[in-house]
Amino acid sequence: MKKSYIKSLILSGLLAGAASCTDLDTPMEGNYTQFPDNDIAVSGEFEGCYTYQRNEAWFGRNFWECVFLGGDEAVGICLNGVYDDNGRYRDGSIHNFRPDLQGVGLMGDMLSGITYTNSRILLYGGAEGTDPIVAPLRAIRAYYTFWMMELYGDVPILDHQIEEGETVDRQPRAEVAKWIESELRAAIPDLTEANDASTYGKPNKWMALATLAKLYLNWGVYTNDILTVDNNTPNPKLDECIEMCNEIIKSGVFEVGKGYRKKFFPDNGVQIKDFIYAVEFDPEKFGGGTWKYAGGTEMNRWWDFRKQTMCKPNLWGWKPSNSIAGIYILTPETVDRFNLPGDERNIMIGVGPQHAFDVEFNLTDEEVIVYKDARFRNPYGPLDFKKEFEFANVSMLDVGSEDDIENCLKGARLWKYPIRETDDTRWGRFQFQDIPVFRYADILLTKAECILRGGNDPMGASAASLINEVRDCASAPHVSGTPTLDELLDERGREFIMEPWRRNDLIRFGKYENCAKWKVAASPSTMADKNKRLFPIPTGEMNTNTNWKQNPSY
Repeated sequence: MKKSYIKSLILSGLLAGAASCTDLDTPMEGNYTQFPDNDIAVSGEFEGCYTYQRNEAWFGRNFWECVFLGGDEAVGICLNGVYDDNGRYRDGSIHNFRPDLQGVGLMGDMLSGITYTNSRILLYGGAEGTDPIVAPLRAIRAYYTFWMMELYGDVPILDHQIEEGETVDRQPRAEVAKWIESELRAAIPDLTEANDASTYGKPNKWMALATLAKLYLNWGVYTNDILTVDNNTPNPKLDECIEMCNEIIKSGVFEVGKGYRKKFFPDNGVQIKDFIYAVEFDPEKFGGGTWKYAGGTEMNRWWDFRKQTMCKPNLWGWKPSNSIAGIYILTPETVDRFNLPGDERNIMIGVGPQHAFDVEFNLTDEEVIVYKDARFRNPYGPLDFKKEFEFANVSMLDVGSEDDIENCLKGARLWKYPIRETDDTRWGRFQFQDIPVFRYADILLTKAECILRGGNDPMGASAASLINEVRDCASAPHVSGTPTLDELLDERGREFIMEPWRRNDLIRFGKYENCAKWKVAASPSTMADKNKRLFPIPTGEMNTNTNWKQNPSY
C-alpha cells in the first residue's frame, strides 16, 4: 500500500532526512530486509530522525521568541520601530500569540520529526514497530510528542505511519501524556546506558528517564483543565518522578561539576557531565547552504549591545563584523533574582557599568567605553545598562530611537552564551554552543520539588541538600532548613535562565499570568488570559487538518 506524509510536512521531512530517506512512494511494509551489522551503521541510519530541533523553527531561533520570551525572564524590545519585525518578539513577550506568529510555528517541525521517524520505525521495526532496534526512535518520537503536547495541549498521537487519505485527530492531553509514558517505559529496557560521544544528542536510557521525570513533574498540569492549574494542583506521580530521578542519580554517570558558566561556552559538548541530553549545534558539522539554521544558534546576537561597533574595547575583547541586535532585555524581576553573594551565575547578568571579558570569557578590569561617533571617536562614557527605565511607548515595548545611546542602554542583558571571534568571522551570527535540554542539575531540583510537594524519597535526601549540590557548582551559599516552593522556583530561575523550562515552571506554579510588570503594562488583557497557557495551532496545520478545532481564545 502506498504511504504518504501529512502533506504540509513532506518538504521538511525530505530535507531533514535527506541522508537516509527513501522514495516516498516506495511501499515499506514489513521489516528491513537486511539490518546494518554494527552499532555505528544503525546510528547513522537513524540520524535523520534526531535533526529536527536544529531547524530555525525550533531551537535555531523561533523557540526562543515564544517559549522563552513568554516566561518572566525577558522581553523583546524595538528601537523606534527598528527590529519590530511585525511584532514577532513583542507579541511572544506579552502572550499575544497568533496562529501565524513565527514562534508558534514549532508544531510543523515536531510533526515532521514524528512523521519521518515513523517511516524509519516501519522500515526497521515492522508494522508493529516493537523490534528492539527501534527503541531510540520510539524514544525520540515520544520526546517530540511531549514537546508538542507541552505547547499545544490536545495533539495527535502519531503512533504509526499515516496512510493516504487517513484522517488525523487531536487527542485529549491527558491521553497523550499516558501514551508518552507507555512509549518511554516500553523503550527504556532496549536503550543503551552508554553516555559518550556515540550517544551525544541522541536518545539513550538517561534521556528517556529524564523525559519521564519531566512528564511526571507536570502530570497535574497535563491531566487537569489547564485553566484550573495552580500551585496546589494534585500530582499523583510525585513518587514515580522521584523514582526516575533516583535512577539517574544512582547511575553515577552525571555530576553538576564545578564552574557554572563554562557549561555554556562555545566549546561545550559531551565533556559536560551535567548534560543528560543536549541539542548539538556545530556550523562546521551542520552549517552552510539551506542548513545554515541547523548549523548554529544565535543566542548572543539578540542579547548584545545595539551600538556594539561603537564600543572600544569591545565587550568580548574584539569587534564583531556582524550585526548584533541587542533586542532581548532582562526584566527587573529576573535581575533581582541574581542576588546571592559569591554566586558565579551573577556574572552573566549585564547590569550597570560593564567591563570587558578576555578571550576565555573571564571578566577584566577594563571598562567598556561607548563612543557617540565612530569616526571622530567622541567618548560617551562607560557601557552602563539600566535595569529600570521608562519606555518611549510601553504598549509597543519600544525604548526609543537607536540614534540616542541612552535608549540603547535601557535594560539589563544576559551573557550566558558568549561568542568567539573566530565563529563571528566565519559563521556570522551563528554560534557553536549546544543547547542543553535535560541537565543533572534539573534532575536534582526536580527531586527537591517533589519532596517539598510531599513525595517520598527512598534515598532519604532533603530538598535543601539537593539544592545545595546544585549551588556548589556556582559557589553560591548553601540554604538551610526547609526551603519554600517559591524559593525553589527562584533557584530554578537562576539555574536555568534561557534554557527551555521557565514557561513550563511558571505554569506548574500557577504564575504564568501577570508574571512581569513590563509585560502587564504593555498588554494587560493577554497577560491575564489563562488560555494563553497553550499556543494556538499554527495556521498551516489548521489549513491542512481541516477537522481540527482551534484552541480557545485564538
